[in-house]
Amino acid sequence: MIRRTTATTIAPRPALTLAATLLTATVALYMALVAFGNITDFDTNRAFVRHVLAMDTTFKDPDLMWRAIESTTVQDIAYLLIIAWETVTALVLIVATALWLPALRHPDRLAPARRLSTVGLLLVLLLFGAGFLAVGGEWFAMWQSRAWNGLEAATRNFVVAGVVLVVVSLVGRDGAAER
Repeated sequence: MIRRTTATTIAPRPALTLAATLLTATVALYMALVAFGNITDFDTNRAFVRHVLAMDTTFKDPDLMWRAIESTTVQDIAYLLIIAWETVTALVLIVATALWLPALRHPDRLAPARRLSTVGLLLVLLLFGAGFLAVGGEWFAMWQSRAWNGLEAATRNFVVAGVVLVVVSLVGRDGAAER
């Protein structure tokens, strides 16, 4: 069924807009819970960050060990920056979700919701892609550790955010007017 509104615009599909809203809300909730967990159970993931940066559970290849960061101060700063990144990401996605709600009934309000969702989802992709997969996984050889290897979780988070970004990008792309 084709929906016609005017000769120059085509109304976006409401089901796709609803999907983008709910998926953005899901990632917002997830990131809020991740940040909350890291704040309220600070030591658990601080240990993870410390072990990854110290590279103390890797194969200890001398050609790689020069990359290790053994300063607990620097390790803790890195962990605090991760928590700050997660918190900002959650807040951006929460606001994006709030922007999607009026867009469900008013397609002319889609653009701000899409833009902010895109920013929030890119923050997720950068954290888990660049931060955990590239820097943690490759630079600090996290893949070598049996005990402190977060690559599977990082990959899962990266893929979910990527799929949601595709859905968000599809909303309003079928000719709907954007502002």
